[in-house]
Amino acid sequence: MLNRRSFLKKTSIGAGLLAAGSFPLESFAGSREKKITILHTNDVHSRLDPFPNDGGKLAGMGGVAARAELISQIRGECDNVLLLDAGDMLQGTPYFNMYKGEPEIKAMTMMGYDACTMGNHDFDAGIDGFARLLSFAGFPVLVANYDFTNTPLEHKTAPYTIIKKGGLKIGIFGLGIELEGLVSGAAFGNTKYNNPIPVAKAVSEKLKRDEKCDMVICLSHLGYEYETNKISDKTIAKETEYIDLIIGGHTHTFLDSPATERNAGGGETLINQVGWGGVRLGRLDYVFHSGKNPELYKSHSVNINKETSG
Repeated sequence: MLNRRSFLKKTSIGAGLLAAGSFPLESFAGSREKKITILHTNDVHSRLDPFPNDGGKLAGMGGVAARAELISQIRGECDNVLLLDAGDMLQGTPYFNMYKGEPEIKAMTMMGYDACTMGNHDFDAGIDGFARLLSFAGFPVLVANYDFTNTPLEHKTAPYTIIKKGGLKIGIFGLGIELEGLVSGAAFGNTKYNNPIPVAKAVSEKLKRDEKCDMVICLSHLGYEYETNKISDKTIAKETEYIDLIIGGHTHTFLDSPATERNAGGGETLINQVGWGGVRLGRLDYVFHSGKNPELYKSHSVNINKETSG
């Protein structure tokens, strides 16, 4: 991970920046460095409105209006922004009970999400119900380890996508959790679950080595970690070589900062997750040096409420 002080010292204006107490990367105009800001959510669970002001732990937090305002503000400040979601967009409030996911997907489209993966609760209106929602989605749904052959979702999702931002190629793929035991057979139909470890190895290698992506991101709904041998984000990080960042979901884990795992290639894979209910927006700012792996120079999860500011 980039050390702020050592990075500044490598520049001719580092001392001046330190004295000013600021770190404007824009000051390196003409250099070969490139930047990208990654914003992300997970397990929003149909929380279109803020949590009620009932004195609870999450009182007044969340809601798509405050989230949309914050996203818009960050986009106004940063040139290259990606907005991603790690699944379980649906289920959890009367909005889903009444409208079966349509306002949730329309809200995400309005906010300009670039991609998402599927969580187990995204099957709660049935596989045909989720397929219907895709007509409202202005972003791809990515799941590499589900085989949707002979289902309503056949040809309507993708294993991965490549997004070009600011001269960078960002490869993004999705992984879904085992549905058996979490979702009724009637809801997921003929969907076939494939072991995510070999899938992650193959797709991430393709994106990094064949497609020459500058960064590979995995949108995972496997869960952060378990006390059993169940496959988790930590497992994927350790067993693969070419994933730079895992944005996770399912376990509703509030990470105050990204976790780091040593991967199979001896490098580092970062994992981040921002709880549930849309009460936080994850933010990860990366810098790319020519010919080197992306380096995280700033990360923070922003609590979303009426007073939220970037």
